[in-house]
Amino acid sequence: MTLYDQLGGEAAIDAAVTIFYKKVLADPRVNGFFEGVDMDRQRLMQKNFLTLAFGGPTNYTGDGMKPAHQKLVDKGLNDQHFDAIIEHLAVTLKELGVDDALIQQAGTIAETVRNDVLCR
Repeated sequence: MTLYDQLGGEAAIDAAVTIFYKKVLADPRVNGFFEGVDMDRQRLMQKNFLTLAFGGPTNYTGDGMKPAHQKLVDKGLNDQHFDAIIEHLAVTLKELGVDDALIQQAGTIAETVRNDVLCR
């Protein structure tokens, strides 16, 4: 069974992304990176990405991680910001009642894209 299925599928990913972005947009460490961003589109892209990353069915057609994040890296996106995002993901999943082992698995998956997100 995939992590996507273990988390609860599409409904769980939808809920997680909604809560996640409320946290991100309230966090002064990272919210500046989302100024002027179409958040409806951003949420959809995030849902599609997490669905893909966690093993669910997806039609993800977005840019690769490096091209999608290069402008943010140019604005100063770094490991501290990535850590804050991972923190928000973990707290969000915890609030949704996800088991710690599954939260750790999600974090491990998220870590696999760190270097691409940070354009290294």
